[in-house]
Amino acid sequence: MIHLIVGTKGKGKTKILIDKANNNVKDVKGSVVYIDQSMRHMYELNNKIRYVNIKEFGIANRDEFIGFFNGIISQNRDTEQIYLDGLLKLDAVESEDISYIIKKLDTICSAHNIDMTISLSAEKEDLEAELQEMVETAL
Repeated sequence: MIHLIVGTKGKGKTKILIDKANNNVKDVKGSVVYIDQSMRHMYELNNKIRYVNIKEFGIANRDEFIGFFNGIISQNRDTEQIYLDGLLKLDAVESEDISYIIKKLDTICSAHNIDMTISLSAEKEDLEAELQEMVETAL
């Protein structure tokens, strides 16, 4: 299942995402993965959380991103939670890809029983109705 944290830049989405990951890792029996586009927040996370700097992998488009995501799951079958900070900040993601990517990730997460939380620089009202239902926090 996908959960979205939305709001304009500078509203505190990353802090909420980090706090959620740190709080939830205590109750998870499997693995927790945090995906970011730099190493900046690595030391703010519990050391039980697997930190992935997506920039190190040269992902060029949305399909490569989906493949990367599938690779994370296939590498560690006990992944229970994934956190993705700043979907629109990724070089491979264009704003017109957001709906496609989130729906595809939701299908994958549902098939593998994974909860995924994504921070997204957007207003809730600007999202499609189907994506608005996934909004957990709107800032």
